[in-house]
Amino acid sequence: MNKLTDTLGRFGGVNLLPVALAAIAFVLIGAPSSWVTLTIAGLSMGMMVFLMASGLSLVFGLMDVMNFGHSAFISFGAFVAASVLAALGGWLDSDSILLACAALALALIAAIAFGLAAGLFFETVIIRPVYRDHLRQILITMGALIVSEQIILAVWGGTPVTVPRPSFLDGAWIIGDVSIEKYRIFAFGIGAVVFAGLLALLNRTRVGLLIRAGVENREMVESLGFKINRLFIGVFMLGSALAALGGAMWAGYETLITPALGGEMMIVVFIVVIIGGLGSIEGTLLGAIIVGLTANYIGYLAPKLALASNMLLMMAILMWRPSGLRPAVK
Repeated sequence: MNKLTDTLGRFGGVNLLPVALAAIAFVLIGAPSSWVTLTIAGLSMGMMVFLMASGLSLVFGLMDVMNFGHSAFISFGAFVAASVLAALGGWLDSDSILLACAALALALIAAIAFGLAAGLFFETVIIRPVYRDHLRQILITMGALIVSEQIILAVWGGTPVTVPRPSFLDGAWIIGDVSIEKYRIFAFGIGAVVFAGLLALLNRTRVGLLIRAGVENREMVESLGFKINRLFIGVFMLGSALAALGGAMWAGYETLITPALGGEMMIVVFIVVIIGGLGSIEGTLLGAIIVGLTANYIGYLAPKLALASNMLLMMAILMWRPSGLRPAVK
């Protein structure tokens, strides 16, 4: 294992894993057009999962909070965005691209705003009383997730909800034998912009410096006189907003959502956080891309293994690197 790690380190380290995975899949799939379609699908899926998981990674790494209710923000973000899009259906069906873009932007903003408000309430009322008590955190956040699902059932009902898309994001571009869905490219672009924004926040601002310092040594930050609790609230709200945005993007990807959406995505989100390493945005992105590519490649090559692919991937990576690929904390 040490020899493998040293060899990877000379050529870019763990960042080369998605490239290696794509190269192996290219050989196994054989058809270049299918490989390109699956790769683009995997990258876009990875970016949407990154949106959902990045906030949890920061919260888990900085606050040491095992928030199993994180997926509730994903569900609410999806349903809030779907409701806004349904209310602005006339704009979506309009011939004006500006109106369609405005409807989509308002839906995403509504999801983010709800995530911020819900995150503030969740941290203040539910999380704050159980800091440093993992057992109670698991119990109370799981309970909050169940209550959230019941609220969604009461407000939106139990039947699947259709999520309309703007007309300019429907369909696909056909380039030779390759089919590229427009929405996948859009999702990838949103994920890339959010990743760049998070990197700038963490590496170029004073708040980011405090967040990174808090991830590595919370006690030292507190001893220097900084109010870490205020920082915790801000990080938790940011994580909740990112989860809601990810849920809204995933709703447009699936086009049909149910109240069980958050629970279904919770396992994938935690797998990505564990694979990437706690507190690391770069690690979360790397883990999300690997998970997205693996899910699409395995689903094509061996459909019966698709459901177990994420678990097998996590087991293999943790046997190699127990702390994850790029952890900020141990």
